[in-house]
This record gives sequence, C-alpha cells and structure tokens, in this order.
Amino acid sequence: MDFFFQQLLNGLTLGGVYGLVALGLTLVFGVLQVPNFAHGAFYMAGAFIGYWLMGALSANYWLAMLGAAVGVAVLAVLSERLVFHPLRNAPVLHDMIAAIGLMLFLEAGAQAIFGADFLRMPTPYGQVINVLGITTQVQRLLIIVAGGVLVGLLHLFLTRTITGQTIVALAQNRQGAALVGIDALRTTMLVFAISGALAAIAAVLYAPINLVYPSMGSLVITKAFVIIILGGMGSFPGAIAGGLIIGLAESFGGFYISDDYKDLIAFVLLVAILSIRPQGLFPAKGAAA
Repeated sequence: MDFFFQQLLNGLTLGGVYGLVALGLTLVFGVLQVPNFAHGAFYMAGAFIGYWLMGALSANYWLAMLGAAVGVAVLAVLSERLVFHPLRNAPVLHDMIAAIGLMLFLEAGAQAIFGADFLRMPTPYGQVINVLGITTQVQRLLIIVAGGVLVGLLHLFLTRTITGQTIVALAQNRQGAALVGIDALRTTMLVFAISGALAAIAAVLYAPINLVYPSMGSLVITKAFVIIILGGMGSFPGAIAGGLIIGLAESFGGFYISDDYKDLIAFVLLVAILSIRPQGLFPAKGAAA
C-alpha cells in the first residue's frame, strides 16, 4: 500500500507540472485558435532563466522563480507581437510553422548561451521527509501545493475579475467581444504573458527534480498537447483533469508496467479515451469554460 501512495504522490507531482503548462497552452489556443508549439520553449526558457538567476546573481529560489516568470512573460509577449500578430490574417498553418520555427530558434539560442550539457538547478527544498510511511522530497510537495494554488488563483482571476472575464469573452466569441469594446490586441498580449509565466513557474518548480537542458520543453509540450486534446480543446477544467490523468497514468504505468514505456502511456491513453469520447472529456467553447 505504501508503494501505491508513493506513486500517487509522484503522479500528482507530474500532473501539477503538466497541468500548469497545459493551462497556458489552453489559454492561448482559446484566444487565437492556434496551437502554440513554441510553448515548450517558453517552459525551457523559464528553467534557464531561473538557473541563471540562482547561479550568476545568487538570487534565492523564490526570487528566481519570480524573475523567470516575468522574463518569460515578456518573451511570450514579444513573440506574440513579432511572430503571431503579423500572421493574424494568415492561414492557421502559417502560425503553426512560425511557432515551430520560434521553438527551434529559442532552443538553439539556449544551447548557444548555456551549452548542451544537462544542468541541475539547486533548491532549498531538497530535503527528504517521511509522511505516513511515504518517503518524498519537500520539492515534490511544493509542486503539488503550488500547482493547486496557482490553478485556484487563475480560476478566480478568470471568473471574478473584469480583466479575466474579458479573456473568457474573447475566447468564446472574438467578434462579439470586439463589438462590446474589448481590446482584442491588449487582451491577447495579456494571455500570452500569463501563459508564459505559468510555463516558467512550472519549469522552476520541476527543474530541481528533473534537469535543465535546451530540449527539455519538447517532451513536455507534446504531453501538454495530449492533455488539452484529452481534456477538450480550449477547456480550463479539461486541462486540469487531463494533466492529473496523464501524470497519474505515467506514474502508475511506469511503476507497475515498465519505466521504459511511461512516455508512451500518455498517447495510448489518448487514443483509448478519444475512441470513446472524440470531443474530449470536457469539451468547451472558451479557454475558461
């Protein structure tokens, strides 16, 4: 039974990271209706910025996380202005190709600056504790708690504030939102900033457990796309539920089947669920539906 709860905790850790990344991806897709393949590169950039702040500037962990969130938010907004905005009237395929190009550019830039080696981000929460017979790192508990808090705050922001409701309105009906005076350009920039910040925070939370390297966002963004398709394209609860499902499936599958196949489990699960429910678990019209 202890092994079961151990894997449950590991699954919740993975689910928290995947969920945060998928939420940012869901917000952008809800507003632009474009899959942002560069989102994984934002995740990678957040890890490197946090690593650099803690190493070069000796910033503490929380300041490094804040700096990474702000830095990637700015990077995401610049990407929207310089890459996605000029293509707003182009076919969706052009946006997808541009996003892939941006992803490759950012990965190459990170490799040129930091090298191709695997780096380890330090953390003040690396202690191992025993809770009710379950041995785990404090960092894993931090990921679960921080993920839950961020999801709650984002939900309150989208549902209880005027700014958040403009994002929801824009995601549900872009033309209707423009007719009632919502500034689509400013709102889109805000969505990209939030999306980038969430990716950066997820990266800094998970980097001390994982490693930091230029291509670290590739697998994460692949899982994030699986999650938003599984949960329902543009669905806020779908991104959360999908993240937890994939995280738990990988954790239990890797332990009870084989760790060699854990990355395949997400795709097998996607095919199995979509064959029964093609629209996803929580189909929705908007990003926060």
